[in-house]
Amino acid sequence: MASGRERRIAEAQEILAALGLPREQKNERAALTLLALVDLTPTKAWSAAANPLMGVTPIMEFAAKHYRKKWAPNTRETVRRFTLHQFEQAGLVVANPDEPGRPTNSPNYCYQIEPRALEIIRTFGTTKWVDALRRYLVDIRTLAQRYAQARSMRRIPLVVAAGVTIELSPGGQNALIRKVIDAFCPLFTPGARPLYVGDTRQKWAYFDEDGLGALGVVVEEHGKMPDVVVHYTDKNWLVVIEAVTSHGPVNPKRLAELKSLFSGSSAGLVFVTAFLNRRGLLKYLSEIAWETEVWVADAPDHMIHFNGERFLGPYP
Repeated sequence: MASGRERRIAEAQEILAALGLPREQKNERAALTLLALVDLTPTKAWSAAANPLMGVTPIMEFAAKHYRKKWAPNTRETVRRFTLHQFEQAGLVVANPDEPGRPTNSPNYCYQIEPRALEIIRTFGTTKWVDALRRYLVDIRTLAQRYAQARSMRRIPLVVAAGVTIELSPGGQNALIRKVIDAFCPLFTPGARPLYVGDTRQKWAYFDEDGLGALGVVVEEHGKMPDVVVHYTDKNWLVVIEAVTSHGPVNPKRLAELKSLFSGSSAGLVFVTAFLNRRGLLKYLSEIAWETEVWVADAPDHMIHFNGERFLGPYP
């Protein structure tokens, strides 16, 4: 005989299937995520479903505490990328309803069950379920479209080449990345060709693999990429830029990693740390590696050089 926990998980899977979620989003992990999002323990009725704001870690803690399903810490990204992201796209949850512009890497990043979805979930197991579900399924496309449009309106457009515009997700360092491309590059690397632009959420927003390959750079380990890479063709410099809002600058350890990553480059390497303001710079001032550059967006006409033989140039 199934326990109350197992029965409740199976019911959550039944709800996800009825809502039309694909197989990957109606497995046990997805069911436990839904149960956490509606704060439903094994002893509560579905009519008691609630809508707390929950981050990934609290969701995992809920599953462990109430359903004895303890996930490894490295499951966090799986829950985010293969369950919550699809729930959001389907209109089942809303990300950061209290602060839509919150950065993806914020410790306060959270999700909440969509109000209309909560209404029908509360009817599960009652005589109202079938009719409520039917009405919801008629509306869901409009709901999902509305939330998709809201997400799209918050995205950051960025022109990276003639006729090529990408859109960065809101939050994180993406606003600073835009300033790097729009303000730093025209002033200090005029005519430079962007070869890579990262994104807080998508990571690889723009990647000119052929352009990097022509300079002898073959990228194999995606996780180590900086935020922006441009080829300053007039001087044949490969300018590697870290945009710092919450993560660290080009410190000695990061400098060694970047030199290794771009070691095959036929272009000279220049390393830059970009900050939004001098307050951000002061926070990391003691960590910045020598023979690198610093640019601050609120003083865009100036560059800070950390002592070496030359200003803004590659070292052998």
